Amino acid sequence: MADRSPAVKAADVREAALRLLARREHSLVELRRKLAQKGWPDDLIDSELAALAEAGLQSDQRYAESYVRSRAAKAYGPVRIRAELGERGIDRSLIEFAFRELEADWFSIAAAWYQRRYGDRAPADFKEKSRRQQALARRGFDHALTRELVDG
Repeated sequence: MADRSPAVKAADVREAALRLLARREHSLVELRRKLAQKGWPDDLIDSELAALAEAGLQSDQRYAESYVRSRAAKAYGPVRIRAELGERGIDRSLIEFAFRELEADWFSIAAAWYQRRYGDRAPADFKEKSRRQQALARRGFDHALTRELVDG
């Protein structure tokens, strides 16, 4: 219907955003992108998302904390998680706050994943050692930690 009033459209945008938020937390950037893909006008998207954030229904801080917890539980490291949050439009200060709130033991997380993946087998040669270090690096663990795990 082309003749709907702006108030109805604003309510529709709000409803669409709330449906997305009901499933899981979303960053502001993610919500904006998803709503724009559905063809909603940018000015309505911006105004409704601002209203949702003001009402506390959308929070980049809450999203960042949830995302860090979720990814750490799946044995991803801080380097990768920071990069993923940056791609999702989360401010660096919110990312660092989320990491401080989690207080994860990254070595234990990496060691548990490494043990599940490789067991007690020592790397057979330099090539295998390198592969293991690369696997840990892809998961987002820093060089010092990967070296300690593979060498230790």
